[in-house]
Amino acid sequence: MAITAAQVKELREMSGAGMMDCKKALTATDGDFDKAAEWLREKGLATAQKKAGRIAAEGIVVTVVADDAKTATILEVNAETDFVAKNEVFQSYVKEIAEQINANDYADVDALNAAPWALDPSTTVAEKHASMIAKIGENMTIRRFEKVVTDGAVVSYIHAGGKIGVLVVADTDAKAADVEECLKNVAMQVAAMNPKYVSTDEVSEEYKAHELEVLVAQAKNDPKNANKPDNIIEKMVQGRLNKELKEVCLLEQEYVKAENKENVAKYVESVAKSLGCTLAVKKFVRFETGEGLEKKNEDFAAEVAKQMNV
Repeated sequence: MAITAAQVKELREMSGAGMMDCKKALTATDGDFDKAAEWLREKGLATAQKKAGRIAAEGIVVTVVADDAKTATILEVNAETDFVAKNEVFQSYVKEIAEQINANDYADVDALNAAPWALDPSTTVAEKHASMIAKIGENMTIRRFEKVVTDGAVVSYIHAGGKIGVLVVADTDAKAADVEECLKNVAMQVAAMNPKYVSTDEVSEEYKAHELEVLVAQAKNDPKNANKPDNIIEKMVQGRLNKELKEVCLLEQEYVKAENKENVAKYVESVAKSLGCTLAVKKFVRFETGEGLEKKNEDFAAEVAKQMNV
């Protein structure tokens, strides 16, 4: 049967697929919209399978914070190239996923993938993702997310267009708007300095003992310490351990925007005092795009030559 431009347009708006794919789907299914939509879904899944082996180590981190600043989600979705990461369609799609996570509760990425897509419950998140892979033309991976809920306040910070995302959670009796600037500054600190813990209270005694043991061994192997007794060496390396902990614990870090070298804890305390409220940083989450993932070794000239020789 003859397929009209109006039919193609309607299916394209409904499915988000390309015009030629929509025409092929309608032709293959004799103009049956439901079957055509299913045909596109199956095609999308097949296309996604072909792309699944490609390395997706670029992408973006996005955050969503509820209006009352009590609930927030941070999400990383990877793509193959930075070009796609900057694409508005990709960015809008990732934001939609984050909003769905923030409005619901999912144990992990697998549970999210199995859930209905909020904007079209007739399909799952996994199926929607497959169709987006087909539409955008690159392998994409919903890598990780974390949702936080608090009785205090949570703020977010995005650095370098989504290369780094941070959530900071605080206990406070103040309005979220009143402490937002302070917590945003703390989030910027987390993005820049990449701490591992909120404070030394979070560091296990086992970790401290192990690090102290390593530092003692290093000091004893240094010829400069050959004649120093063990108790002197242990005191010396304890200072090194304390310095190391200050570098990896947020509240003990020197606040980067301070003029008087105060640490982050002192900065937060000063804000709480000026506002006449309680304010204590309890948690942070920091995602950096592609951290820990294998990066694709790009050779643009070789890729162009390959394409020309096809």
